[in-house]
Amino acid sequence: MPYLCRDCLTASRPDTEPAPKRCPVCRSPRILSHPELFTLTIAHMYCDAFYASVEKRDNPTLANTPVIVGGAHRGVVSTCCYLARIKGVRSAMPMFQALKLCPEAVVIKPRGSHYASVSKQIRKMMDDLTPVVEPLSLDEAFLDLTGTERLHHAPPAVMLARLLKRMEDEIGLTGSVGLSHNKFLAKVASDLDKPRGFSVIGRADTAGFLKGKPVRMIWGVGAATQNTLDAAGIRTFDDLARWDRKDLHRRFGTMGDRLWHLARGEDFRRVSPHEPMKSISAETTFNEDTADRDLLDGHIWRLAERVTDRAKAKGLAGRTVTLKLKRADFTAITRRHTLREPTQTADRLYREASELLADVSGRDAYRLIGVGLSDIVPEAEADLTPDLLDPDAAKRASAERATDAIRKRFGPDAIVKGRSFR
Repeated sequence: MPYLCRDCLTASRPDTEPAPKRCPVCRSPRILSHPELFTLTIAHMYCDAFYASVEKRDNPTLANTPVIVGGAHRGVVSTCCYLARIKGVRSAMPMFQALKLCPEAVVIKPRGSHYASVSKQIRKMMDDLTPVVEPLSLDEAFLDLTGTERLHHAPPAVMLARLLKRMEDEIGLTGSVGLSHNKFLAKVASDLDKPRGFSVIGRADTAGFLKGKPVRMIWGVGAATQNTLDAAGIRTFDDLARWDRKDLHRRFGTMGDRLWHLARGEDFRRVSPHEPMKSISAETTFNEDTADRDLLDGHIWRLAERVTDRAKAKGLAGRTVTLKLKRADFTAITRRHTLREPTQTADRLYREASELLADVSGRDAYRLIGVGLSDIVPEAEADLTPDLLDPDAAKRASAERATDAIRKRFGPDAIVKGRSFR
């Protein structure tokens, strides 16, 4: 059984002997073994509790403390560390509910630009393994390592273990890997053993692994899709496999065809390093519902800064500005405006979103406000033409670039605009 030590990276391909329970070199029990370990090439890597792990790394006094990254009392959980997860806290959970489950938790506001900077370090490490990396978010990505064994003189499994070890040694963060023969199963495998996990689903394992598993395991199957499948009597992969392909297509359209293949563990999607980002957004939930337009305007500025910080970190800009509002009864209002040319500046995004707010009639109280950019393009296409109707726009953009440079050197609080205090 081929095996790999995940600590010292000792790898062996014995023909007949079983894999040892401990590494013969370093005596570590973290031995990974599988018949197809050194032939599989599609991986999914997930950074363990990424935002919370970054905060704990930056502040070692939080090492043994439950940490929740997210909004205030009426906000939601962005992520949380595993100490908080043990208490039942989960991503997207309302903050008040999370604090009931784990009242001793330390709540930290997200630092989007900082997380993006750390994500870039990890992405560089991935790029050192293969040029075929498809990022899904700041903390996870698919990798295709087909053909890289000749370059690195080691099979993909060894290189992935080396990536995880390098992340811990150089950045102080941990990750979990799923290795398989397609994207669907690699993503499933990465969820099987967290944190610091490494799971393998081989071709020969596929049918047996999926037998009896719930279809909610499929990435992208949320509550609405699950209800639709439940109505059709589809709760497990066994249920799904019994359906005729034509019937699934007739019932669910193109999704039905994909479900038919997934029921058999088939996924023909390529790992695409050029998958475009569709939008960048940020939102905040208030401690108390508010109709105060001046207060809402202050939040628009802070959200515009968060969105454009992320855009700048990724070298992107956007052409369409979106404003999102949610009333106390959870009904939502969305307003959009497409610009003549893309922008990357907080000043431009703020002014456009503020105008969208001014166009919203009535004086309803809102519990949430959000700002976003879509129609994403490279930053080289942004803010090229002077605004003849606003001659001071170029000066403000130049000042913003200077502010960005100072914050990069001295920290995010080195310069703060007055409107941020509203």
